[in-house]
Amino acid sequence: MFSYYSFIFIAFQLSRFTCGQSPDKDTTSIQSAGSGQTAVPLPSQTNSDVVIIDGTSSSFRPIFTVPSDVDTGATLIPNINDPEAKDAQTLCPGYNATNVQRTTLGLTAILTLAGSACNVYGTDIETLNLTVEYQSADRLAVRIVPSYLDASNSSQHILPTEFVHQPTIDTNAGMSTLTNDLSFVWSNDPTFSFSVYRKSTGDTLFSTEGTKLVFENQFIEFTSALPSNYNLYGLGETIHALRLGNNFTKTMWAADIGDPIDYNIYGTHPFYLDTRYYKVDDATGNLTLVTSNETEATADYIAYSHGVYNRNAHAQEILLRPTNITWRLLGGSIDLYFYAGPTQPDVTTAFQTSAIGLPAMQQYFTFGYHQCRWGYTNWSQLQEVVDNHERFGIPLENIWTDIDYMNQYRDFENNAVTFDYGTGESFLSGLHAGGRHYIPIIDSAIYVPNPENASDAYPTFNRGNDTGSFLTNPDGSIYIGSVWPGYTVFPDWLSSGAGPWWTNEMVTWHNKIAYDGAWIDMSEVASFCIGSCGTGNITLNPVHPPFKLPGEPGAVIYSYPEGFNLTNATEAAAAASASSSQAAAFSTEDAGSSTTPTYLRTTPTPGARDINYPPYVINNVQGDLATHAASPNATHADGREEYDVHNLYGLQILNATYNALLAAIPGKRPFIIGRSTFSGAGKYAGHWGGDNTSLWAYMYFSISQALSFSLFGIPMFGVDTCGFNGNTDEELCNRWMQLSAFFPFYRNHNTLSAIPQEPYVWASVAEASRTAMNIRYSILPYMYTLFYLAHNTGSTVMRALAWEFPNDPSLAAAETQFFLGPALLITPVLAQGASTVNGVFPNAGGKGQVYYDWYTLSPVNISTPGANITIDAPLGHIPVYIRGGYVIPTQEPAMVTRDARRNPWGVIAGLSLEGTATGNLYVDDGESLVQEEVLFVEFTASQNALYASARGNYNDTNPLANVTILGVEESVSNITFNGESVSGTSVKYNETSKALVVNGLEGMTKGGAWKGDWVLRWG
Repeated sequence: MFSYYSFIFIAFQLSRFTCGQSPDKDTTSIQSAGSGQTAVPLPSQTNSDVVIIDGTSSSFRPIFTVPSDVDTGATLIPNINDPEAKDAQTLCPGYNATNVQRTTLGLTAILTLAGSACNVYGTDIETLNLTVEYQSADRLAVRIVPSYLDASNSSQHILPTEFVHQPTIDTNAGMSTLTNDLSFVWSNDPTFSFSVYRKSTGDTLFSTEGTKLVFENQFIEFTSALPSNYNLYGLGETIHALRLGNNFTKTMWAADIGDPIDYNIYGTHPFYLDTRYYKVDDATGNLTLVTSNETEATADYIAYSHGVYNRNAHAQEILLRPTNITWRLLGGSIDLYFYAGPTQPDVTTAFQTSAIGLPAMQQYFTFGYHQCRWGYTNWSQLQEVVDNHERFGIPLENIWTDIDYMNQYRDFENNAVTFDYGTGESFLSGLHAGGRHYIPIIDSAIYVPNPENASDAYPTFNRGNDTGSFLTNPDGSIYIGSVWPGYTVFPDWLSSGAGPWWTNEMVTWHNKIAYDGAWIDMSEVASFCIGSCGTGNITLNPVHPPFKLPGEPGAVIYSYPEGFNLTNATEAAAAASASSSQAAAFSTEDAGSSTTPTYLRTTPTPGARDINYPPYVINNVQGDLATHAASPNATHADGREEYDVHNLYGLQILNATYNALLAAIPGKRPFIIGRSTFSGAGKYAGHWGGDNTSLWAYMYFSISQALSFSLFGIPMFGVDTCGFNGNTDEELCNRWMQLSAFFPFYRNHNTLSAIPQEPYVWASVAEASRTAMNIRYSILPYMYTLFYLAHNTGSTVMRALAWEFPNDPSLAAAETQFFLGPALLITPVLAQGASTVNGVFPNAGGKGQVYYDWYTLSPVNISTPGANITIDAPLGHIPVYIRGGYVIPTQEPAMVTRDARRNPWGVIAGLSLEGTATGNLYVDDGESLVQEEVLFVEFTASQNALYASARGNYNDTNPLANVTILGVEESVSNITFNGESVSGTSVKYNETSKALVVNGLEGMTKGGAWKGDWVLRWG
């Protein structure tokens, strides 16, 4: 029987590659200009083939598949693994500081080599400039750059502030720096080193003492001591534990790769948070640094946190070792910023406001549920997905399309048969009328049309080429790589033409298809070949990628989550057998042969740089820097090489897309989800975790991913729920749909040919999704308020337990629970087969904090402080707790956020043990970039009363339906609202849960819940 997925892949071949290209042309390739790679000879195409689909024959040109070895780079061994690697600390002389001059806010000095140049991984730079600035009350800057900069080397070392904002001295620094808690000290004994101290504690936060500064044209190294068992967080992007540990090498080189654990992936964030715990002596108040994981439940502790940001966009490694941290940079300069804190919120806010910008405010609809997959084949199937969500009562806000909608995988053009504009207009009209939205993928590469086939015309390319909008080779010819549509070019965001051209393309396309946001993919920037492999080969276009696509023979997906064999033994056995058969049938490896690899090692050339193969080899997940990426010697319009700005590509395309959406959808906040990011990307876009896998491990790590991006100023984060690669299963999807319901960005997405995983596929997943979404949609006002605060103050949305309870060292590595804002504690099940989950309730058990179960409204009974409590969590239940002392605004949920925003309000106040609680609510129109009228409501509970006080002119006419007070210890007999008695039939008090629920308040708030201030009293 002809299968649905077989049809997909044959249709894929037909739709992508039926361009009528002349079959008798000589298509032998030429040397790839400037790439250092020779393209393989390519055969000419001489005949047509016929495929039979359900008895119908269709002709199409045989598609040339780009050879797989075009993406095979040089065989390299990372320096950290190389037994022949040279030790710069042993061989290099370091520097001495001279001509030290005091300035109003710091000092300057000249650093000169302290001996003969070592030139170990580049050419030593003999003279450097040191600048130290106390820039604000909580920030210290330390910059080291070459003394002699001109047009020949400036781009190698200086990161322009127009690319990445550089913190500057505050206008009131003359006064504010007097209270700065940081102190800079330097020494020439035996060579130049510096230390940064916290004055209030005397603690050394950063010190290069006992090490040498190495500064070469392709290699910079500096090392700082760290205390034993330190607590560092950040340094993204990597799928790794939240607490980084002391035996980890963090590589930073944006990579197109399917989410390997512990390696560099899509983005670059050279920032870390360092938290240090001190035991407080009860008698003297003296502080003792905690260097052990063992803590005392009855002892008192205090924590101090600081942040370190190295503003450098080059390829780099950060080596975390038991006693120190070492930075190794392949270019740029040392541009360090120390943030005094002393708390995580202090550090995060200061980092965002001074360096990377505050996160973009999102439209309200973006917090609804998003559904996507690679493999939705036409508008009709999208409509079916929308209808199925409605049929099963599962909220759906946004429907997405992957590259299936495109005309042969080309940006800004729809497939004229399956995703034609006429049908699309009708589909989107109905979608929008129902309060839903549409988000398409946009890739970062632009197809090059076949010059020998008039029907292959692609105006988007022509307009970009005419405006000089694409990367070039060193000789000035266009750099042509390979991505989904075939041989492609890449926008050069440093050119003057690329931004306006990109805006024009998005506006033009939006006029044809009214999309509501943009999903930017492949933006590292990715290429499926080494160098300019398309040079001389574009008459082959379109071509097939140099690897099998999911579902093609040899790439059929048979993998399932851990434990699938325990719950689905028969299916698991069949899948394992089929997988083994496929592996055997398509194996090309000679099992009997083994060779010792010959590694390429380069040595420095005095005064020159080896761009493609730098002498120091970072531990890049792809090995060669050009593998699955534009080559390091690809050249920008201003002469910069990709080597110097590769890690910025994702940031730049997000900036361009933000501006384009402002033009395409005027007046509304741009909604963008991007893959590759750099420090500062959060002010334009959100981020998803990339191509994860349907495994329990990836669900587990999704929490630490999200919390890390909170530190990076990108709170709009989520992962591909249920997993992207591989097949998911019912249990994993059940748990994951519930967990992701408490992430800001909530999307289900999976790969081509994997089994369907929409939430309605399994009855239990549908029910679990409805349960979790009911909570999510109820608390959307709370979540939206959190984003308003993040956008305006730099606060976080998802929060680690250690950030909310900074004086508890037992929480330093906690990563299986999280807070959503300050008020909601989420404790998901992350293990296969579990029906319970262990969780902690920080500061509870006699230490002053109370938590209430979301479902029962009862306080959690905790007798031992810091205890790991076993919580019942059968399949379909995610434990959620309200933290005492906080007020949560709610709204009755609906199938779409538009309708939820029209529903009555509610308020939940979880009282502290002292009977108090606070909270707030932000309301606006939910979409406008500039808000003319807003509303801000503050809640305060105290002495048996809940007060709501509002300011602002936004007119919300929805009434107040109910108020729930948790932790009311005694039965109540009299309830008043603004002095008016509330009918007893509207009041419910539960003696067991100690919850007071007051309903029927609509009549008392007919003009709107926040039309006037109010007070609810009970007693």
